[in-house]
Amino acid sequence: MQPAARTGKLGQMGVAMSLSAGQRRIFWITWLAYAGFYLCRKNLSVVLPLLNRVSGLRSIELANIVFGYSVFYAIGQFGCGPLSDRIGAKRVVGAGLLLAVASNLLMGIHASLMWLLIFACLNGAAQSTGWSGLVKTMAIWFSGSNRGIVMGWWSTNYVLGGFLATAFATWAVVQPWLLPQLGWRRGFWFPALLLLAVAMLFLLGAKEAPESTDLPAGMDTGPVRLETVRSNWSALAGLLRKPSLWMVSISYFFLELCRYALMFWLPLYMVNKLRYSLQASGYLSSLYELIGIAGAVLAGYASDRFSQSRRAPVSAIMLCGFGGVLLCEPVLTHFGLVGTAVAISLAGVFSFGPDTLLSGAGAQDIGEPKAAATASGLVDGIGHLGAIFSPYVVVFVSQRYGWDRLFFVLAGAAFLAASALTPIWSLRPSIAAESGIEETTLPRAVYAATE
Repeated sequence: MQPAARTGKLGQMGVAMSLSAGQRRIFWITWLAYAGFYLCRKNLSVVLPLLNRVSGLRSIELANIVFGYSVFYAIGQFGCGPLSDRIGAKRVVGAGLLLAVASNLLMGIHASLMWLLIFACLNGAAQSTGWSGLVKTMAIWFSGSNRGIVMGWWSTNYVLGGFLATAFATWAVVQPWLLPQLGWRRGFWFPALLLLAVAMLFLLGAKEAPESTDLPAGMDTGPVRLETVRSNWSALAGLLRKPSLWMVSISYFFLELCRYALMFWLPLYMVNKLRYSLQASGYLSSLYELIGIAGAVLAGYASDRFSQSRRAPVSAIMLCGFGGVLLCEPVLTHFGLVGTAVAISLAGVFSFGPDTLLSGAGAQDIGEPKAAATASGLVDGIGHLGAIFSPYVVVFVSQRYGWDRLFFVLAGAAFLAASALTPIWSLRPSIAAESGIEETTLPRAVYAATE
């Protein structure tokens, strides 16, 4: 059998790359799958004000629903990663997509606190299957030498996915011509039906591992056996003994504490402290995520092209830049809307870069194809614990010491995140054979991390 048409060779470390048709297909299917998860994640923030109005749920009760979702999402990260490595990412992610659909359809049936809390928790568990499982799939399909670039572009899924999901949920509940009698329920049911279509596309189109015809020229043409990319308890124990896993996780904890503080509290800061209008605050805060896309792609190119695919140096430098921007935030706001916009945009670039690099390519480098989901799940789970603590830090510091001091605290957290990466400064991908995986069973593009 002749190999399928290729787009060219994958270069060596830091050299130009090209992808096969099979790799491009899996890239877009997995990109769409993770962006699709946000349809049934971001809709909750849109529906909450309506639930407050139609069902009389108090703010603290709505907060309990969000908290329950967040706790189950964080806990799920620790379990779904090993599960994806054990039984296969496609099964776990596919089940998660369908569970997210079902939980959102059920949330639209009744507006009582207990009902919404139960299915919000189930939705959190479902959402936790996505990142680690799909990161594992990408680790199997793409080269370690170009992993930073690929994952930089791929990680735009959660920025664009979140933005588009919020816009779609808003449209669903406010538009007057399509089933208006359903009211707030449309915010759950419409996104769920759209996610169901995404789930079907993923289940029918995704492949857990490439066949020989799916790989670019210059890579091994032998098929990848599934048992070579599935984990066991000894592989998990070996992963947990890697210091690099815990250094990245600690760094990611402090990064997510900062990132979630800005994502959720910037509008309130601008309204209460800077006295901006609600409209101006909303538009300015959106720059954080939208401009952050550039940081994700920039970090990927920088690590692969200029840092020999080492993630720690690029992440640490950008985190120091992030800390510097946070220190300068109170000064930059003196220049009005333009100064504030510049500060928020730079913060987005310098935080989303290491965010995607550490939770994506960095976790893949550490976990290797066999344990990429476990590594990614642990990193993301520990990071999400920082996100859970984030609102308490914001409220405590801003109310007791003021908003300016809050930015100093967040800057300190950013510098701590950078310092946690210094022990693994030289960590980079290496040939899979060094990890104990038979090189003949995997494409040469598959790499493992050396300590």
